[in-house]
Amino acid sequence: MKTTINQVAKYLNQEVTIGVWLANKRSSGKIAFLQLRDGTGFIQGVVVKAEVSEETFQMAKSLTQESSLYVTGTIVEDTRSPFGYEMQLKEIEVIHEATDYPITPKEHGTEFLMDHRHLWLRSKKQHAIMQIRNQIIQATYQFFQKEGFVKVDPPILTGSAAEGTTELFHTKYFDEEAYLSQSGQLHMEAAAMALGRVFSFGPTFRAEKSKTRRHLIEFWMIEPEMAFVTHEESLEIQENYVQFIMESVLEHCTLELKILERNVETLEKIKAPFPRITYDKAIDMLKEKGFSDVEWGEDFGAPHETAIAESFDQPVFITHYPKDIKAFYMKPDPDRDDVVLCADLIAPEGYGEIIGGSARIDDLSLMEQRYEEHNLSGDAYQWYLDLRKYGSVPHAGFGLGLERTVAWISGVEHVRETIPFPRLLNRLYP
Repeated sequence: MKTTINQVAKYLNQEVTIGVWLANKRSSGKIAFLQLRDGTGFIQGVVVKAEVSEETFQMAKSLTQESSLYVTGTIVEDTRSPFGYEMQLKEIEVIHEATDYPITPKEHGTEFLMDHRHLWLRSKKQHAIMQIRNQIIQATYQFFQKEGFVKVDPPILTGSAAEGTTELFHTKYFDEEAYLSQSGQLHMEAAAMALGRVFSFGPTFRAEKSKTRRHLIEFWMIEPEMAFVTHEESLEIQENYVQFIMESVLEHCTLELKILERNVETLEKIKAPFPRITYDKAIDMLKEKGFSDVEWGEDFGAPHETAIAESFDQPVFITHYPKDIKAFYMKPDPDRDDVVLCADLIAPEGYGEIIGGSARIDDLSLMEQRYEEHNLSGDAYQWYLDLRKYGSVPHAGFGLGLERTVAWISGVEHVRETIPFPRLLNRLYP
């Protein structure tokens, strides 16, 4: 019976064949222990000299790292293994013998590993991170479908910027100027006016020359937009969404979290509703924590976000930022014109902002005023203005950065490990 590692529990005490790669091996005279992987998981294969042919045993001892094989043997329980099972091998067939595999079990520097990212992905830790990423994606689709959202795909090539403060990747679109999308939000607002509640999931690009552990040049965003939804209602959807994906990972990625040595108890505490503080309160908290030079009207950096998060064991919403440091489309607080109805969700443990969202301006005259203040081209943004001219409604939306969320839930320090092939300031290879 041919199967995969993640299905072996169905074949307890039965003989199966699995296509695998050799991740590592060791031997103790009369027994060889092979660490095997097949893409779905890892399992130990045990070769006992007395139970196989001499040729098979010698083959097991001489196998090289990352050689591909077909192995046949019996699945047995192994309480010592985090996986719970091992394979007592009877036959080994070499498909391809790998030689001089560059990533050995010894320690390697980050740059070396990044240069070999196409191979580093095979390691147990990287495999676990990718599985958690996959589970978050699955949970995202489940949550939004359950909540009545429609999946919509905004364009990646655009003729205008969603946020004027971020540098864009410029390209030629035949005889026009074009940019790689930094956000699908504006087009998602148009989709919300047609379909009510929508969400997108796709790549976005920021030409920021940043080298921090939180930044990528190319990253993936989940961006919901909702018609007839207030700012407060949006916050509830955000916290319920984060709780949903957390519960999904805790349920389905137990082994992966264990491999990453993640403190699961801290993740189990993540329950909605999340605490909320205003920008004004955040300024006061920072001054109390020793940030004496922080001034009202400044945006928060990583140290500020980390300091604020230290006061909570849950993600925390920081709401009502100053209008002048936020995007042109954010709706002003009706009781206070100098702040907008927005929120950033700051993850615990120093992982920073994972969600940014706001109520969107729905008043035509105010949006036209914003166009003037931000020197936005009427031609490039006319279609966006039309959304306020023809049946405008209160609406809100947000964007969750997938890689930062994966980093937080996985407990990984740097976002470069949370995407299969990271694009960094000085890295476009492999």
